[in-house]
Amino acid sequence: MINHWLRENKVAAWILTFIRLYVGYTWFTAGLHKLTAGFDAGGFLQGAIAKSTGDNPSVQGWWASFLEHAALPAVKYINILIPLGETLVGLGLILGVCTTFAALMAIVMNSAFLLSGTVSTNVQMLLMECFIVVAAANGGRIGLDRWVIPYLRNLSRNYINR
Repeated sequence: MINHWLRENKVAAWILTFIRLYVGYTWFTAGLHKLTAGFDAGGFLQGAIAKSTGDNPSVQGWWASFLEHAALPAVKYINILIPLGETLVGLGLILGVCTTFAALMAIVMNSAFLLSGTVSTNVQMLLMECFIVVAAANGGRIGLDRWVIPYLRNLSRNYINR
């Protein structure tokens, strides 16, 4: 029932628009700050790895192992991907373009931050992003998705029917 309301109702579309704008602004400003002020994830990654030891680890061992053996060696790429990803996710949510995909990528980033032991506002953001993803097309109804999604569907149909 709530699923149907989130996906079909016009009031839900307006509520989701406010949520989308808030979450988008938060991602956009965080990404823009990292792009303009410089960003180095090395210290964050090392801190997350350090949080996996001791009596009460806040980072699971399997995640710390991933960070140590995959993320830390690739930190120069992560230093580009995180600010760029945050900025693009924010822009997508603000404009309402590819909204479901942008919210899904936001969920991936928030989950990575949470798994790394950073609570902050990540839990609240994650919940709001889940509502946007569950709402699907209604999340971007009041945005550019109103025109972009039908265009992409038509484009894919034309490509498949060749």
